[in-house]
Amino acid sequence: MLRVENITGGYHHLPVLTEVSFEVKSGELVGLIGLNGAGKSTTIKEIIGLLRPDKGRISLGGLTLADDAIAYRKKIGFIPESPSLYNELTLREHLETVALAYDLPIELVMTRAEGLLTLFRLSDKLDWFPTDFSKGMQQKVMLICAFVVEPELFIIDEPFLGLDPQAIADLMTLLAEQKAAGKAILMSTHVLDTAERICDRFVLLHQGRVLAQGSLADLREQFGDHQASLNSMYLHWTREA
Repeated sequence: MLRVENITGGYHHLPVLTEVSFEVKSGELVGLIGLNGAGKSTTIKEIIGLLRPDKGRISLGGLTLADDAIAYRKKIGFIPESPSLYNELTLREHLETVALAYDLPIELVMTRAEGLLTLFRLSDKLDWFPTDFSKGMQQKVMLICAFVVEPELFIIDEPFLGLDPQAIADLMTLLAEQKAAGKAILMSTHVLDTAERICDRFVLLHQGRVLAQGSLADLREQFGDHQASLNSMYLHWTREA
């Protein structure tokens, strides 16, 4: 579904990524793993089009931003690390705005939202403004806005920050359902214990390069220890690098 091919780039003349390549297939959850400054956020910005790579190619189902930027972006549901909401819009109006942005009937989006609002205990808060919500509740709004569009690719940046244990469990259930429905998911996270349990494959970034990638079994084979944890392997490889 998502193919990143030899991406090199960064911010203006500040290089961050060097020849980064990986893919996320339909029905697969891939963990994008890295320390602060490893290049995770830059990679995500390149994929969603906030940055343009100096070299390389990014495609979604064969479609690139240059081919059709609107169609490309409609394939993506993006959940940023920090909630980004409009203070003057209620939760209901955020959902209506999402419907307009993705060219979906408002009634359809509101119908899709019903179960999510119940799941995240926000059904009675449709007329609340972002200032009425805690940070965790704002993050739940971001999740709902991404899931109602039913994109082909979910990109989730540090999804567990600010969420309570119940919401984390609910999110992992949702991700499992989306995988089963054939959706592709790219998840950036520092919570390696959780990533180890739920991700099908991993892309380990370090200083803007792919340090290693593959399934947990693949990484353990490379590491030479079939019992090693994702955390121990990543820390060892980054120290060596």
